Amino acid sequence: MDGVALCARFSLATNRLQFCGPADAEPTLYRAITRGSDLPRARAALSRFEALYPYLAALGAKHSLDPFDERVVEAYWIGNSLLDRCDAEDFRRILAALGRRGLPRPTIERLLAHLPGRPIPHHAFHVTFVGVGEVTGHVETTLANIEHCRPSLATVTAVERDELEVERTPYEVRDGRLVPGAPARSRVRYDPKVVPGVRAGAKVALHWEHPALVLTESRADALARYTERSVAAANSALPGLRALR
Repeated sequence: MDGVALCARFSLATNRLQFCGPADAEPTLYRAITRGSDLPRARAALSRFEALYPYLAALGAKHSLDPFDERVVEAYWIGNSLLDRCDAEDFRRILAALGRRGLPRPTIERLLAHLPGRPIPHHAFHVTFVGVGEVTGHVETTLANIEHCRPSLATVTAVERDELEVERTPYEVRDGRLVPGAPARSRVRYDPKVVPGVRAGAKVALHWEHPALVLTESRADALARYTERSVAAANSALPGLRALR
C-alpha cells in the first residue's frame, strides 16, 4: 500500500472531526484511500497535520527514508522495527518540532522533565505521553479521548449494513497508570469503501471509532506489541505528568 494512502486512512477521522490538518483535506484523503488518486495533494495535506508530520519526518531522517515511505507510516501508526533504534535524543528533537507546530513551551518543558529513557515515536505514545490535543488545543487529554485517539486493535464479531460489532481491550487508570481492562464489545460505523470485504473474525485498527484498516496477522501483532510498549513507556512518566480522568 502506498504510504500516503496508508497515512490517510488513520488521518481521515480526525480531519472530519476538525481536530487536525487543513479544514478542506477530507475529500482529498478519501480519494487517496478509496481510489489511490490525488496522492500528491494528499501528501501535501498530511504534511500540514500539526502533530503527525514531525514524527514522520524524524523517523524518515533516522532511517534515510522518505517521511511518507510505507515503512515510516506503518511504524508511526501500527509499529515496526524502525521504532527500535529511536532514543531520548530523537524524541527531544520531535518535541522541538512539535513546538514549532503549536505545542506550548511550558508543556515541552514539563514533558522533557519527565521524558522516559526509551520514548517511542508511535501514535499510542504520543497520545498517552504528549497528550491527545496538546499541540492544537482542540481536544482534552482524558482517558476517553486517549481511548478514541490511540490506534486500537479490535476483532470484528459481526458485520451489519453500516456497522461493525467489535471486541477490544480498553485501558483504564489504576494508581495513576494505564492498565488493560476487561475485553468489551461495541458497535462502530464503517465505510465499505474504506474497508471493503471486512468479515467477522477480521482484525481491524480503529482511530476515533473509525475502522481505518483491516490488519494482517503480523500487523495486528505489531500494533498490540508496540501499543503495550508505548503505554509502558508513558506509564513511567504519567504519575508526575498528569492526572487522567
